[in-house]
Amino acid sequence: MDSLCTVVEMDGFHLANRELDRLGRRGQKGAPETFDADGYAALLHRLRSADSIVYAPVFDREIDESIGSATAVEPRTPLIVTEGNYLLLPNGSWPQVRAAIDTVWYLEVPEATRTQRLVKRHSRFGRSSEAAADWARRVDQPNADVIAAARSRADLIVEIRT
Repeated sequence: MDSLCTVVEMDGFHLANRELDRLGRRGQKGAPETFDADGYAALLHRLRSADSIVYAPVFDREIDESIGSATAVEPRTPLIVTEGNYLLLPNGSWPQVRAAIDTVWYLEVPEATRTQRLVKRHSRFGRSSEAAADWARRVDQPNADVIAAARSRADLIVEIRT
C-alpha cells in the first residue's frame, strides 16, 4: 500500500562534521550555511515529478551525522511534509527550497520554551547542562533571530502557547 504521507527532513542536509571542520564551521552547526541547501532544493523539486522511489537523508542525533537514503518516498505519496528552520530565508539557495514547497507554516514558540527544549535536547545528546545552555545562547539564539526575521514570508503563522 502506498503511504499517505512521508516526512522529508531538512536536517538530513546538515553538512558532514568533517566538512564542517574543513570549513571551520563546526562551532556553528545548525546555522543556514551549515546545510546543503542546494541538495535539499534539488531533492524537493525531484519529488514533485518523480515516477519512482526517491530516497531522502535523515539526521541521526545519536551519531550527530546525516544518513543518506534513509527515507523512501513513493512516487504516488499524496502529501510530503518537510520541516526545517530556514524554509523562508530570502537569501542563498533557500528561495529555491521555498519554490519547491506549496505551503509553509511558521510555528511561533515562546522564547523561554524554545530555549528550554533546546538545552534539554543538547543535554540528552551528550552536552553538559552548562555546555548545552552555552550552545543555545551562542549558536541557537542567533539562528532563531534569523528565522524570526523571515516569519512574515510564511503562508500561515501558528502560535504555540506552552
